[in-house]
Amino acid sequence: MSTPSLTLAPAPPSEAAEQVRAEVRRFLAEELAAGSFTTHVDTWLSGVDPAFSRKLGERGWLGMTWPSRYGGHERTAMERYAVTEELLAAGAPVAAHWIADRQSGPNLLRYGTEAQKATILPRIAAGECYIVIGMSEPDSGSDLASIRTRAARNGDGDWVVNGAKIWTSNAHASHYAITLVRTSPADPSNRHAGLSQLLIDLSTPGITVNPIRILDGGHHFNEVVFTDVVVPADMLLGTEGDGWHQVTAELAFERSGPERFLSTYPLLAEFARRVADSGDPAGVAVLGRLSARLLALRQLSLRIAAALDRGELPNLAAALVKDVGTTFEADVIDEIRRVVEVPASLDSPDPLGRALAEAQLHAPGYTLRGGTNEILRGIVARGLGLR
Repeated sequence: MSTPSLTLAPAPPSEAAEQVRAEVRRFLAEELAAGSFTTHVDTWLSGVDPAFSRKLGERGWLGMTWPSRYGGHERTAMERYAVTEELLAAGAPVAAHWIADRQSGPNLLRYGTEAQKATILPRIAAGECYIVIGMSEPDSGSDLASIRTRAARNGDGDWVVNGAKIWTSNAHASHYAITLVRTSPADPSNRHAGLSQLLIDLSTPGITVNPIRILDGGHHFNEVVFTDVVVPADMLLGTEGDGWHQVTAELAFERSGPERFLSTYPLLAEFARRVADSGDPAGVAVLGRLSARLLALRQLSLRIAAALDRGELPNLAAALVKDVGTTFEADVIDEIRRVVEVPASLDSPDPLGRALAEAQLHAPGYTLRGGTNEILRGIVARGLGLR
């Protein structure tokens, strides 16, 4: 029996991807000049702007790889990668649609009923429907198999949900939560059995969204509490009892994208401009080290995008990108703050000082969201047969 490998084929050159990249850059330059947004760090989670999301939908930059019958544009994963990379590099406000476009849409395409796909996917592609991830729970850490949120059938055959989810980014600004629930009793011999996914309308009675504020006083994290929430029977996603398989397939989309190493890119870009002006040797050395790591991460992430284009689900490589990428994001902050004398402050008149403050205040979440790095290393080790 062969040992699993992390080796992926190189991403092929794509003229179409570079063409759409140029279009996105022109669009972003125009939007910045018009003052429709300002650049910030970590905007794929903290930058909720429905109007901006609708602009992207109008240009065909959401649901890019999906079939046209569901509002998609049947473009390649490499073209989509170019769009997302440019949006992140610009620090654009993309949080409203991000999760729906990144993983909820592909999840629906793979497992949804025809009615679910026809109703929801065109709205996501238009930038008008936002979805959150209902996986993690209070007191469970990264152990998804230990979830306690339960769904039981009522007399009408609908589901009644009770429990709570945590770290549900932007649940306060979203329409649905794809929620992992226990639909049959736990089996000690198979902890992954008996789990299912429900597509829950967040406007349903019995749902309470409690904000979890981060260090800068704002919030994208939430706790979502379900109290006797009735979910129609036809909002089961996929097959009852197959939730664990569905969730793990979904995670390749969640963990491998450029957002896993570009959250602090606006800080790095501002630092690069400063170093170019000053020529400071210490700054040049830091910029060189960080640039080399960034380019290596980008190549791995691009290879995963190419693998997704081929219909593969490179879960191990995706976990590795998330682990190494979010470690890099935190290192960007530490490396830069050691060689600049600019005070980090959200009120700083210096854009470098503002970006440094934003990055520092958001940093505790980098290695937690999407699975803690320690858990991800265990996943990679197990997948390679090392434990």
